[in-house]
Amino acid sequence: MKDTLKVNKVTTHVLQEMKLRGEKISMLTAYDYSHARILDEAGVDVILVGDSASNVMAGYTTTLPITLNEMIYHASSVMRAVKRALVVVDLPFGSYQGDSKEALYSAIRIMKESGANAVKLEGGKQILESIDRILSAGIPVMGHLGLTPQSIHKFGTYVVRATQDQEARQLTEDAYILEKAGCFSIVLEKIPAKLATQVTKKIRIPTIGIGAGAGVNGQVLVLHDMLGISQDFSPRFLRRYHNLYEEIKGSVKAYISDVKSGEFPNKREQY
Repeated sequence: MKDTLKVNKVTTHVLQEMKLRGEKISMLTAYDYSHARILDEAGVDVILVGDSASNVMAGYTTTLPITLNEMIYHASSVMRAVKRALVVVDLPFGSYQGDSKEALYSAIRIMKESGANAVKLEGGKQILESIDRILSAGIPVMGHLGLTPQSIHKFGTYVVRATQDQEARQLTEDAYILEKAGCFSIVLEKIPAKLATQVTKKIRIPTIGIGAGAGVNGQVLVLHDMLGISQDFSPRFLRRYHNLYEEIKGSVKAYISDVKSGEFPNKREQY
């Protein structure tokens, strides 16, 4: 384990230094003040205000329905809690694809209204114009290649991406394109570990993996999955560090029982 770089605030430059030092980057999602405060105080390097809020916060089956206004709300809540971590916000579906002016408008709204540190977009050369326009405004951009959940209706499945040579070559080319454009990092989702390692070695900017093996520069998981709050999602790459679903349910059942029996509140819990 490498010595941890001591910084008061994680920046895009700090992530680059971590890659050069060989120090792994830790990244988790958060969507509200309370969880973001815990993550930040624990020392996580990057907090992603992910469009996965569409799933774990709003109950949708895909990430597509969440709106720009909702992402700004979640990002603003997170920013009020964070002191050290770099906060990256997903641009939601429909806010940047096919219209670079709309992409810039969306990114500016997120940065101005939430105070976030960067935005993340899914895709490679097909969204390059949007990335260029956002970067031209001085807004840091994190890329996202491999499995891109906003394109689920195009692919029709959440299977591992880039297993065939042609798609693997395209992903590698897209990684070069994103690096050359000026992205500060790239998320690699659900691709073969060998390919992720090769891409990581070929580009100078940090890679963050989710289901991409150990050869990347960092890892990201959805907080609700990692803590075992979500129970209906169990891909191979997910390590559950807790089973909060059962713990919380057990606590709620105990509370209900105490209320029904009159045990709560007791004399010490009254004024």
